[in-house]
Amino acid sequence: MRAFVITIKDNPKSVEMSNRCIESYKKHCNNNIEQFNAITPEQDPFSLAESYKIPLHNFREKYSRYDRVISAFLSHFSLWKKCIELNESIIIFEHDAVVTNKIPVLPFNGLVNIGAPSYGRFKTPTLGLGKLISKQYLPGAHAYGITPKGAQAIIDQTVFNAGPTDVFLNTRLFPWLEEYYPWPVECKDEFTTIQNETGCLAKHNWGQDYGII
Repeated sequence: MRAFVITIKDNPKSVEMSNRCIESYKKHCNNNIEQFNAITPEQDPFSLAESYKIPLHNFREKYSRYDRVISAFLSHFSLWKKCIELNESIIIFEHDAVVTNKIPVLPFNGLVNIGAPSYGRFKTPTLGLGKLISKQYLPGAHAYGITPKGAQAIIDQTVFNAGPTDVFLNTRLFPWLEEYYPWPVECKDEFTTIQNETGCLAKHNWGQDYGII
């Protein structure tokens, strides 16, 4: 599968971490990976969301900066559309993902989480490919595979239930979500481009060396 890393091209830290993700993927998998331009607040995400008829009321929550969380969602949305255009399954990474083991070829149906939970409590899945049970929603949207059929089903729901990417991708809306364990990808974030201070405290990753940019 082709893989894409969501990257804020004008942010040197994002580019640096994205390159780290690419290097780790090439080490454990193959060279079929590239950066994908993230949607940023400078691109007027509000108008872009309106053009896709994406409602914004669910994006107002206490953990994130409003324009940033919408931009992040639209970055994933753009890759869902690309998956459909390519008519092939793809892997989507956020820039802070690091591949730690080979990602196996998986016969998944729609969307499979391959990233270890990046925050909060979670259940440990059974070995191999199975239903998403670590959380009731994607345990961080930093690493997952998606099929064109899955991408279309998710896009179809955006006009009704769009919200922060990981919470939007939940088992209530999409009971067919899967995950592979042991997770071959970890989230190694040193800063956030989305959360506010409350969000950082809730994730227990707030500290002297952790940045909000």
